[in-house]
Amino acid sequence: MGDIPERSTFRQPTLELALHPYFLLVQAVRVGNLEDFETIIADHADVFRRDGTYTLILRLRQNVIKTGIRMMSLSYSRISLRDICIRLHLGSEESAEYIVAKAIRDGVIEATLDREHGFMKSKEIGDVYATREPGEAFHDRIRACLALHDESVKAMRFPMNQHRLELKNAQEAREREREMAKEIQEGDLDEDDLGGEFDGM
Repeated sequence: MGDIPERSTFRQPTLELALHPYFLLVQAVRVGNLEDFETIIADHADVFRRDGTYTLILRLRQNVIKTGIRMMSLSYSRISLRDICIRLHLGSEESAEYIVAKAIRDGVIEATLDREHGFMKSKEIGDVYATREPGEAFHDRIRACLALHDESVKAMRFPMNQHRLELKNAQEAREREREMAKEIQEGDLDEDDLGGEFDGM
């Protein structure tokens, strides 16, 4: 719920025409372009009303603004509220200040708001590779791969001297068969020695 659908959903031949306005809407939401979002709503308002989704779509406006602010915070280390107001097509710098403050409070962006000078400053993201964390993660993965390799090699190995034991057992069985065949030829064995009654012979 609340996820942006996959493109393949909009490309199904039976649904493509019906979902085209929603496809345009999703693109505007994903990019965070408020102007396109409002234009699409104005152009396809009758479709949205007929589908019963118009009021729901109007509520997406805040998400579009948050996405736009998040994109700006990732793109700029420092941006003025006036520029935010222009890029998001907001009515005033006060509304831009309120929206940025709410986005910071909600954890949408990591930034600070300088009300005195009228700008938003994004917090610098530290270099993850300067820490020990990636090395430890790689070490854990390599250790898991090596353990899997060792288990695979052990599983493929034959038990020590197992083949010699099997050869010895087979050889002993052959020798017993030869002795029995020899005794049968010489007539030393009777029915009791063979371990059964042979009524049919």
